[in-house]
Amino acid sequence: MKTVLLIATFVVAGFANNLYAQSNSTNNLYLDVHHFGPGKVKFEDVEKAHAKDLAVESKYNVHFIKYWVDEADGNVYCLSSAPDSNAVRNTHAKAHGLLSEQIYLVNAGMESAETNGGNYFLDIHHLGAGKVTAKDVAAAHQKDLAVEKKYGVNFINYWVNEKDGVVVCFSQAPDSTAIVQTHKEAHGLVPDRIEKVKQGQ
Repeated sequence: MKTVLLIATFVVAGFANNLYAQSNSTNNLYLDVHHFGPGKVKFEDVEKAHAKDLAVESKYNVHFIKYWVDEADGNVYCLSSAPDSNAVRNTHAKAHGLLSEQIYLVNAGMESAETNGGNYFLDIHHLGAGKVTAKDVAAAHQKDLAVEKKYGVNFINYWVNEKDGVVVCFSQAPDSTAIVQTHKEAHGLVPDRIEKVKQGQ
């Protein structure tokens, strides 16, 4: 009898684990962007809003991973996994009502370790709808990694939205000029904008 119960327990546990894996495997990766305007957002305020997101995210099968705040220009970037963009939007709406202007479905690179010190930056490339693939960006990223140390840059990760041709790179660097120099030497693709950010998770 004990053997039968033990087998049944393993079967039920395995079934539950499979369901959990299937539900998470349906999730995509999203980067959503909020534009509040120069000087209109503080990191501490975003930290509080993020806590509210975390409190309700499970209701929509969303998992908020990290966020970045550009206090100077008033932009906030949130990285999450979710079944669709509506789930991300609904979580923000339920949590605090602060909706994003853009929600990008993205592919991510392989994350590198952060180093001690250095400012955090997001640099954004708008390459045009349908004009870039995840494979292209992966190749360009390898070129960045090959020369980054020359300029004191540490590229941590990147995200690419193939549909709109948007690429966002996350790095540590002494300043924005170092990032431009690295991209120029590596592959010549200079970002449209570079934002100094604070990171939260």
